[in-house]
Amino acid sequence: MIGGYSLNKNKNIYLLNIINIVMRNITILALGFALLSNFQVFSQEERDRVITTAVPFLLIAADARAAGMGDQGVATSADAFSQQWNPAKYAFIISQQGVGVSYTPYLSNIVNDIFLGNLTYFNRLDERSAVAASLRYFSLGSIETQGGFEELPLLLSPNELTLDLSYALRLSNNFSLAVAGRYLRSDLRLSVNNEDATAASTFGVDVAGFYQGPNIYFNNFDGRFRAGFNISNIGPKIKYDEVGQENFIPTNLKTGAGFDFIFDASNRLGTYIEFNKLLVPTPQDFNNDGVIDRADEEEYNSIGSIEGIFKSFGDAPDGFSEELKEITWAFGAEYVFQEAFSLRTGYFNESDTKGSRKFVAIGAGFKYAPVLIDVSYLFSTSDVVSPLEGTLRFGLTFNFGEEYSKN
Repeated sequence: MIGGYSLNKNKNIYLLNIINIVMRNITILALGFALLSNFQVFSQEERDRVITTAVPFLLIAADARAAGMGDQGVATSADAFSQQWNPAKYAFIISQQGVGVSYTPYLSNIVNDIFLGNLTYFNRLDERSAVAASLRYFSLGSIETQGGFEELPLLLSPNELTLDLSYALRLSNNFSLAVAGRYLRSDLRLSVNNEDATAASTFGVDVAGFYQGPNIYFNNFDGRFRAGFNISNIGPKIKYDEVGQENFIPTNLKTGAGFDFIFDASNRLGTYIEFNKLLVPTPQDFNNDGVIDRADEEEYNSIGSIEGIFKSFGDAPDGFSEELKEITWAFGAEYVFQEAFSLRTGYFNESDTKGSRKFVAIGAGFKYAPVLIDVSYLFSTSDVVSPLEGTLRFGLTFNFGEEYSKN
């Protein structure tokens, strides 16, 4: 019995066939888009307009579930790792409390000591509100430095981290808003010859919203719409020393939607799509001398962080067509059987002139009692090989306390 009606068990084979077809077609479509994108040709001037920011690790999917669906999570169902994607989802999470831990090796084909770690705790205070806290830590491995021939080598470990706190409030049965505060610390300066190596720091704010609709009854299944947005990392630039330039942090706009096909009490298929745009100005040739030189960089760096958010919607030199290239998109699917086993796949796409991140992702989840295990893997489909190529990501979630209604 689900959503007020029941389905016969002899439909299970039919439903599984539908799920297999959908999952297979999503993967085929993803590969098709990837192949088509490789036939485009771009000028060097266009490639020079790639938007770069400080602390770019904030854009890496820190959990295996989102990574298995093509790095998306703004409109997926709530889980312990919603802090990175859309903290407003915590107002709809089923478990009262939970802890999530994830580990992502980085450049694993080259080194073994660069990784991204994530620790998240959430607490649903009541039917309408929830709080969450998280720590993301990005280790850049160990670096050996030496000031002179007679000096002993010094082993350094540059790293970056964020500490987040969020509060989510359900404004109605189907919609919630959230605000999150984030402390960012980037310790990348290397202390050599007694130079000052103070870590740089700044802060950011997220504003997010999430909609989870009621069950919709169709002839052969139930359905549920989801949608969400998150404007993340709104905050001052980060500066590594008193005389150096300030750098934008990755202020980002996420929007997405999804639909769950609820076939019966044991079988559910979620399909999702997400769009992302960095709210950071586009590097460009301000003085029209044909190259982006130091003078252009100085003028670019003089743009304020809030001013840059508004400029980012219409400052691309090639107009609206280039603005569209600055939007990344991803689509994916998640099949869940008896809330105990999940299969996931997805595709992520970024324009060749704006970074050329393109990959197909697969993943799975396994639930045993209150523990949920997630894994994911990606296959790069771009000429620019992803630093996460060949990487198996892991995630553990521990849920405890009472459960709230799924509706």
